[in-house]
Amino acid sequence: MLNEKLEVTYDELAEFKNPLLIDIRSREAVNYGMLPGAFHVPDGVFEEAKFTLPMDRPIVLYCTRGEFSLECAAKLREQGYQVHSLQGGYTGWLLESMKREQGAHPADRERAEEIEKSIRKKFHKAIFSKFAKAINEYQLLQENDKVAVCISGGKDSMLMAKLFQELKRHNKFPFELVFLVMDPGYSEANRTIIENNAKLMDIPITVFESDIFDAVYDIEKSPCYLCARMRRGYLYSRAKELGCNKIALGHHYDDVIETILMGMLYGGQVQTMMPKLHSTNFEGMELIRPMYLIREDDIKHWRDYNNLHFIQCACRFTDTCTTCDPDGRSVSKRMEIKNMIAKMKENNPFVEGNIFKSVENVNLNTVIAYKKNGVKHHFVEYYDELNGE
Repeated sequence: MLNEKLEVTYDELAEFKNPLLIDIRSREAVNYGMLPGAFHVPDGVFEEAKFTLPMDRPIVLYCTRGEFSLECAAKLREQGYQVHSLQGGYTGWLLESMKREQGAHPADRERAEEIEKSIRKKFHKAIFSKFAKAINEYQLLQENDKVAVCISGGKDSMLMAKLFQELKRHNKFPFELVFLVMDPGYSEANRTIIENNAKLMDIPITVFESDIFDAVYDIEKSPCYLCARMRRGYLYSRAKELGCNKIALGHHYDDVIETILMGMLYGGQVQTMMPKLHSTNFEGMELIRPMYLIREDDIKHWRDYNNLHFIQCACRFTDTCTTCDPDGRSVSKRMEIKNMIAKMKENNPFVEGNIFKSVENVNLNTVIAYKKNGVKHHFVEYYDELNGE
């Protein structure tokens, strides 16, 4: 019988009556999307989540690829629950959903037009206006620039690509765009999801491959940091080969304020994620962050409004359910900071804006020391020149 199966397919799930769908991936993973109607129990730890499972209702668990959810379902089945694991997990469901949509609307331009219209209309103030403001305020784009819009496959970079397309339609001055996707070793499924989303959203991507995931997989100390550094180097190199003078990354407002706090609490320094930077290793190249003023909640709202689903980082760690395994789970430093900010916001609704503005309002007369161009300056050097209270 169907209800006796531990692992079920997407089609079999549709036959269940009133199933309880539970996402047991990490908090970071669900930021990129969930199955419709699902509840989130981080890492499948029901005791900590204080989530009571019903004994008289079919329960379906899913993780990234269906590996950890299968183990978790087996344990709960032994306790008497009508529990199942979704075959293929979130990634499998996403691929299946894309196939169904393509089958129902082959070569349909209407979906792309709806997504573009939402940027011009519903999300103009919250998203496009802030995109344009960052470009103007930080002087991120000049006439005749050729920008490599770097797409990882997540919600931020995909939205950034559509915003650049919308900006180009305004045609205030000439500039060129290349939508650059680097495949550092994605699984076939994740590569397909990126390509399908690009096609759905009418983004003409240029894909090139590297072996970065293989290079960092066995690195024990800071593999994510090394991976990010290597990715950026590859992106600069390929962008320069294509005649670009800038690369654009999809970091947003929340990334900025989290970086400020991470630097203070874990790095012992006051710094921020800059809206633009000259490359030190690739002469004539510049990095820009045009999503700098856009809030992550607004990006999620745009994604959900358009019923879009994107991949996470999709490296071997996240792609094989490592991040949703409680036996080795660890909340990332960035997620710790994200949770901390959310907690502070409960008492002070202005805390996020204050963090952002803190690095714009630095008073050098009230700091012990600061660095400029790598040279440290101590307040005793200019103490006699300072005004009193």
